Parts: sequence; C-alpha cells; structure tokens
Amino acid sequence: MAVDTEFSLRLPNSPGALADLCSVLAGEHINIVALSLEPAGHLKLVVDNPVRTDGALRERRHKVVRRDVLTVAVPHHAGGLAPVLRLLADAGVNVEYAYCGGGAPGTHATVVLGVDDAMRAAAAAGIG
Repeated sequence: MAVDTEFSLRLPNSPGALADLCSVLAGEHINIVALSLEPAGHLKLVVDNPVRTDGALRERRHKVVRRDVLTVAVPHHAGGLAPVLRLLADAGVNVEYAYCGGGAPGTHATVVLGVDDAMRAAAAAGIG
C-alpha cells in the first residue's frame, strides 16, 4: 500500500474527450495506473508520473484538483481486497470511495482508495 497522487478534472461530454486526454498522456510517456470516469464527465486518475501529468494537464488548461489517495496492489481473485479493507477498518479509517485499474485474472489489480487523510490512514494502518 502506498500514498499516491490522484488527479480530478472534468472532461467535456463529447466523443473523443477521453481519447484526447489519454493521447496527451501517452505523448508525455505517462502511464495511467487507474481511472474512473463518471457520467457527468468527472474523471479521477492515478498515474506513474504526477509531476509530468500536472504540467501536461495544466498546459492544456484543464482545471485540476490533486489529492493524496491510498493505492494497493491486490491479488485479482475473489476476496483479494478484503484483508486490506479489514486492516483499514480496524485502524478506524473510513473509505470514502474506491476504483481500480485491473490486470488479467490471476494477476494483481491496483485499487485506489479515497480516504479523509491518506497519510494518517497509512500511518494508522501501519503502512506509512
């Protein structure tokens, strides 16, 4: 489990908006670790290079909000996430939202956990 940077922004509700953003990131050699796109165009993503991502998005005039989140690689099988969530619950950490970037079954999935204070949560769970 690690503390990573999540980027939140709003995409236009139009064909190609997500494709264009992904092309920008690819052109900057930025790998998307996990993402979530809601129907209203709210995009959340975790990447492998937050500094470069911040610059690329701001250069294209995206209004970006950064937030610390917990990321964890869990086995991609039934019950793989349960021990991590139990650890956080036992440490008194409330998970506000979650999404993931998956791998093929039998590999690992990266799960993003939005919590009130990621640094405190990591420390409370004994992983910080």
